[in-house]
Amino acid sequence: MKIRYGNSFLHTLWPVLALLLLVGCATNPVTGKQNFVLMSEEQEIDLGKQYHTEVMKQYEVYDDPELTALVERLGEELAANSHRSDLDFHFTVLDSPEVNAFALPGGYVYITRGIIAYMNNEEHLAGVLGHEIGHVTARHSVRQHAASTTANVFGAIATIATGSQGVSQLSSTLGGALVSGYGRSHELEADRLGAEYLAVTGYDPQTMLGVIGILKDQEAFELKRAREENRQPRIYHGLFSTHPDHDRRLQEVIAAAEKFKNPQAKHTNPESFLKLLDNLTFGHSENQGVVRGNRFYHKDLDFTIEFPQGWRIENQPDRLLAVSADNNAMFMVQIDNQKQSETPSAYLRRNFNNVRQVQSIDNDSSTGLVEGSHPFGSGTIRVAAAFHHDKVYVLHAAARYRLPDPQFIDSVKSIRSLDTRERELAEALHLRLIRARDGDTFASLANQSNLASYAEEQLRLLNGMYPDGEPSPGQLVKIVE
Repeated sequence: MKIRYGNSFLHTLWPVLALLLLVGCATNPVTGKQNFVLMSEEQEIDLGKQYHTEVMKQYEVYDDPELTALVERLGEELAANSHRSDLDFHFTVLDSPEVNAFALPGGYVYITRGIIAYMNNEEHLAGVLGHEIGHVTARHSVRQHAASTTANVFGAIATIATGSQGVSQLSSTLGGALVSGYGRSHELEADRLGAEYLAVTGYDPQTMLGVIGILKDQEAFELKRAREENRQPRIYHGLFSTHPDHDRRLQEVIAAAEKFKNPQAKHTNPESFLKLLDNLTFGHSENQGVVRGNRFYHKDLDFTIEFPQGWRIENQPDRLLAVSADNNAMFMVQIDNQKQSETPSAYLRRNFNNVRQVQSIDNDSSTGLVEGSHPFGSGTIRVAAAFHHDKVYVLHAAARYRLPDPQFIDSVKSIRSLDTRERELAEALHLRLIRARDGDTFASLANQSNLASYAEEQLRLLNGMYPDGEPSPGQLVKIVE
């Protein structure tokens, strides 16, 4: 959760949507055929620039010069060998735990540190970048605009019509996967193009099958975990139901890239790549805040809040969500930096139209009720304002049936500064590299890990040995501390 508070992302889309009214045909750079599209290349680039601005409002750039330099170098080499080598590509590493990579129109490619954590050599990273470059070169997002709307690019956005001045959303806007998926044919084409670009650049195109296999294992684990946690899984968009070991069509399109192989093959060192990942942040970063059990800690803000036991906490780039185990209730927390010389009750009356039943919870917080729409439909929404240090924490509660008022009030009351022990809990986890010793297993390494849950499974996934592999003595292994 960042220190940010502002207007809805929807407000910025109207100029972009106006561009989509211009309909025409253009030659596909990959196939050479005419495609029905809604914009010229110049408009595509302008659209990418506008979307890039919104992405940068929602995400932070990961601060690791060496890793960034590698991503940019690989991306630029692959793009130079692509069907749109004259396009000015931009490659950005996002400071996000999401296992995700995506591309916007006009050559903007993003990859999260969350997905990089699962890569075990330079070729894996190149494979993901090549896939996303393939989406750009084939103009998939542009073609998708012609077939549907911008909602297919950014996902559904739910709003709360509370009349508040800035606090208007209770569900994710730009968080999660920006690209919801292009369909089997486009994803397969991106895999084919990615493999071709790998081959021309000097990598083994079969790498594409390897990296997809790693991500399919991560997907299998995520599906299992989502079922146990009663939530929707968060899955990288470029994956389909079949594992690459059994996907004959995928194997065929990857094999077709063999004819593009560069005779001057690249010679890479997996250990050198792994050493770049030593100290990579794993999970939420310290400046975004850290979830431990049913508590959220933020060191820079000197802030912690407790949610009901059993609720799922989702730390999104611009808000903090807590969802009940049955998915029938939700709390949201955002930050307003504009604290003024007023009481929390006065703050609610100033910022929410038609707020009623305003009452103090304690000296630093007040609550009230408003009417509006929310992810469960429409009706009564409980709001609260909590003053802490120089900021206002604005909270919402919505429910499918009955508002969980007692739990909500308890969460508001739980807001306070961190104690000494909690400042340690607010520190982020990081990948560390060790040499496996005789007798080391992922079970024994998991017992020493700071991972709170599924430690053994996560260590296997991080090292490409899911579901039952074990480290060999002397092997360089990723652990989490």
